[in-house]
Amino acid sequence: MQTDPTPTPADDLSAPGHPAAAAASGATGTTGASTLHASTAGPRRVDAPFMLTHPFHLISLGFGSGLSRIAPGTAGTLFAWASFEVLNRYLTVPGWGLLIVVGYFAGIAITSFTAKKLRADDPSAIVWDEIVAFWLVLLMVTPVDFTGKLGAFIVFRFFDIVKPPPIRHLDRRFKGGFGIMLDDLVAAFFTLLVIALWRMSV
Repeated sequence: MQTDPTPTPADDLSAPGHPAAAAASGATGTTGASTLHASTAGPRRVDAPFMLTHPFHLISLGFGSGLSRIAPGTAGTLFAWASFEVLNRYLTVPGWGLLIVVGYFAGIAITSFTAKKLRADDPSAIVWDEIVAFWLVLLMVTPVDFTGKLGAFIVFRFFDIVKPPPIRHLDRRFKGGFGIMLDDLVAAFFTLLVIALWRMSV
């Protein structure tokens, strides 16, 4: 003959109406809601306090130039131009070559780290890619006067903003730090190609 089991303290605690069970259910629901919120959170705001939380952010954001609310990519390219003029007094061509190569490959990891923290694939505030790429352009066209550098600046910004094929394809195909750095390197290549063709035609 079957008999009803005697309720245990554990059974009482697991009963739906018991305060402890309700509290546990509420805690689980809160944790689940927090996890869901974290997974669906949008891109993080970029500002000076965020930039100063890690040295990689400082580099990725172009030492503050990427914080510009208007055309951060252009601001980063202008920073590249200004910093080139300063550093060119001290660096030789091999020195520039080393800086650009190290800056490019290190930039893959650095910009990837910052992009993940910002919860975005290629945040516009990350301008280290523009800086390294435009350094390469200026190094290759130097010596040239102000007008020549201005022309290089305009052509580079055109390719970086418009992203004609294959730049747009590469931008969509590759993500993370590799993709961030690659499309600007290709933009620099096309800029140098246009400048070379122009020089050949005049």
